[in-house]
Amino acid sequence: MNIPVEPSQNPPLEHDHKKCVSEALDTAEQLCVVRGVQLTPIRHQVLELIWASHKAVKAYELLDRIKPQMDAAKPATIYRALDFLIEQGLIHRVESLNAFVGCNCSAHQHEQLLLICNNCQDVEERSAPKVMQALALEIKQADFIVHSKAIEIQGVCAKCTKTISDQS
Repeated sequence: MNIPVEPSQNPPLEHDHKKCVSEALDTAEQLCVVRGVQLTPIRHQVLELIWASHKAVKAYELLDRIKPQMDAAKPATIYRALDFLIEQGLIHRVESLNAFVGCNCSAHQHEQLLLICNNCQDVEERSAPKVMQALALEIKQADFIVHSKAIEIQGVCAKCTKTISDQS
């Protein structure tokens, strides 16, 4: 079984997206088999649509894209699929955008640092272990019980920064 164990970083500037999507879907299928859960056709389709780019996708955008193939699809259909995919760690919810993005390291639970580009809308997932360790220490010192932890930072990605500087 080919399940990645180490968290991967952001997609490189030169990126084979077809391979990226294929690997993400293969990993999801393998993880669901190992975990004894079903990646139903609708869940698979929602996951594939989320992985169509590295941009966060809103639930209603997913519904609009699924409707042509599945006329009976309703918002609840999409939200149930999204809940499953989040529960299995296959996607992340980007709270600040009320949208969803594929997870680069689905094989294990992890905290996430999401870098959101305000220019191209790409979302880059980073593991940032030193940041998360420092944050964990602060949380422990505050005697705070965490239910979920994600850090979202908005700015301009390396690709857009390069494009902007090339135009100057």
